Amino acid sequence: MSTIGTFTKQADGFNGTLRTLSLSVKCKIVPVAKSGDKGPDYRVLAGASEIGAAWKRQSKANRPYLSVRIDDPVFPAPVQARLIDAVDGSANLFWTRRGDE
Repeated sequence: MSTIGTFTKQADGFNGTLRTLSLSVKCKIVPVAKSGDKGPDYRVLAGASEIGAAWKRQSKANRPYLSVRIDDPVFPAPVQARLIDAVDGSANLFWTRRGDE
């Protein structure tokens, strides 16, 4: 698992920075009105551009996290990640390659 972002919880979602080898961008993860069971709970925004979505999940240890999917033209495929609360009150975005889960 690699950390690709650090976020702080805000009243309107999360603010932070997404960092990969090819980009470093300020992002917001903002709640949206859910449209159906499979619709996302959050949108991931970089400025005015939507670059992904997130869904509320529970871990096997019964801890909440966000399952995040981010896409960008520089990526060969969409990135799957997890936004997990840290001990210090921040939240870390972890990327896991398919098969490493």
